[in-house]
Amino acid sequence: MKGGGQRWPANRNQEYARMSHLLTLQSIRSVTHNVNELTFPKPDGFDFRPGQATDFALDRDGWRDEQHPFTFASLPAADHLQFVIKSYPSHDGVTEQIGQMQPGDGVMIEDPWGAIEDRGPGTIIAGGAGITPFIAILRARQAEHGDLEGYRLIFSNSEEKDIILRDELEKMPGLKLDLVLTDENVQGLHHGQIDGEFLEQVGVDFNGIVYLCGPPPMEEDLATALKARGVTDDRLVREED
Repeated sequence: MKGGGQRWPANRNQEYARMSHLLTLQSIRSVTHNVNELTFPKPDGFDFRPGQATDFALDRDGWRDEQHPFTFASLPAADHLQFVIKSYPSHDGVTEQIGQMQPGDGVMIEDPWGAIEDRGPGTIIAGGAGITPFIAILRARQAEHGDLEGYRLIFSNSEEKDIILRDELEKMPGLKLDLVLTDENVQGLHHGQIDGEFLEQVGVDFNGIVYLCGPPPMEEDLATALKARGVTDDRLVREED
């Protein structure tokens, strides 16, 4: 899983015309100890669907060819673009550099791509930065309908401090939220791995739409577990391989 929880579809370059857009960072704020929200002016005519991503590179010598996929967190109608990006200092790469950006720094993005989209009420299963495709989906749905009735989010992280946008998620009207920690026991939160047995225990509706995004091993294991429990391909929303 690269960057903001997105896969790289093998046919991405064939499906989407590539056009670069130069953006200048307006603001950067800390969301968690290792996640930042970056805000940029939106180019004229630029459009995307909630859940889509873009190929993102720093406009800096030595970094322009280092593209990573990141998901749009802002709404398509907004006059700005936002990204919620987790930094990995140990990787000595793009995400580490992003965490050190300052207003006025430049980035390059390509046209939007991605298969994750809002298909209506269902269960969202996200691991870590895999929440990012669903931020704009949930925000857009709430803005349009006023609540998120029928949507459930099962969100896994290592520790409580890693939960991205927890305050916002907990305040979303109608959203049923299950927070899961793999490495820490916290009262009121689930503890352990999300697997097929866990999904059965918490009463996931395997007859409905299921959205899935997370680190590749987690995502592959859960896709197998979901299909074994009757979730057909047309009801499983995830990034295409």
